[in-house]
Amino acid sequence: MPENTSQSSPKSTKKLASNRSGLGHKITYALRHPGRVAPYLRRSGRDTWLRWKHRDHVSYYRAVMASDTRRSPERAVGARTHERWLALGQMQFDYLVEHGLRPEHRMLDIGCGNLRGGWRFIHHLDSGNYYGIDISPDILIHAKKTVAERALQEKLPHLTITGDLTLDFLPDEHFDVIHAHSVFSHSPLHVIDECLTHVGRVLTPNGFFDFTFDRTEGTEHQVLSEDFYYRTETLLDLARQRGLHARFMTDWEKRPHGQSKIRVSRSPLPDTD
Repeated sequence: MPENTSQSSPKSTKKLASNRSGLGHKITYALRHPGRVAPYLRRSGRDTWLRWKHRDHVSYYRAVMASDTRRSPERAVGARTHERWLALGQMQFDYLVEHGLRPEHRMLDIGCGNLRGGWRFIHHLDSGNYYGIDISPDILIHAKKTVAERALQEKLPHLTITGDLTLDFLPDEHFDVIHAHSVFSHSPLHVIDECLTHVGRVLTPNGFFDFTFDRTEGTEHQVLSEDFYYRTETLLDLARQRGLHARFMTDWEKRPHGQSKIRVSRSPLPDTD
């Protein structure tokens, strides 16, 4: 399959090669950011306890989200301030609209959270065309609050909890656009593989699935079983093994976001960069 795998980007080569799970990186980071040591240790202790209580990853990360959401729903989805929450949602929305998301499209938002980007998609799409799923009931409660606060009730968004990414409750060839922002960055490879194994069934023949991930050009690794770093080739190859066309989205790299993006489809993807 002749997909473009170009990875030219302004991201720092040194940063992409670093192993955040290594002792050397942790010591250097602690020396540069001493104020973050105590929060990291608290988080490490909490995560060790939650991993002991919840042995499978989805149950574990659901517990992480419950803990984070109690502190701040917006920080739980990766935004330290309300302004950053808005900016990240706008970035997601602008990118998909630029890539052809139209009101008549049906969209599946995997890991919709508290609708950081979702409320814009709901407003943009025709009534009933937005489907948001998440593993966390706690964050979905706040997603419902966002719908009410934004007066989007008449758009009839679908918000559903899920326990896996088999997508078995969804119909064949239903979605034109599927979106997973900051989901695979928190997922071990078997969870990503589960999604890629099943996502083609619910995509329309010419639809596409965009997902972001934390990219490394060094050793693949994870931190606290919360943050996972993958080489681009690993995810491209995995998608192709599941019969999907896949390409690295170089135009996303130009945006002020720490993650990278891959697009997969059942049909060959045009080179639009």
